[in-house]
Amino acid sequence: MTEHRAGPPDEYVEAEIHRLLAEDPAVAEQGITVVRRDRGLVLYGEVESPHRREEILRRVAERFPDEPITSDIGVIRTQAPTQVEELP
Repeated sequence: MTEHRAGPPDEYVEAEIHRLLAEDPAVAEQGITVVRRDRGLVLYGEVESPHRREEILRRVAERFPDEPITSDIGVIRTQAPTQVEELP
């Protein structure tokens, strides 16, 4: 028996989320991957701040209110190193 899901096919959901995040000037994020799992959507990638990650999750949840959203989005260091790297 095949399980049928309501709503658009996965590739449309993924494309719509990519478009939403890339075209929104407040986010302008292209490095997020979206995967559908048994219990909803999982967002993967890295961003430069916790605030940006929360904004991405908020916007995706607003657009897909009936989808459980899980974040596997990490925060990368954006500050310059505090120590000088010495090469041999």
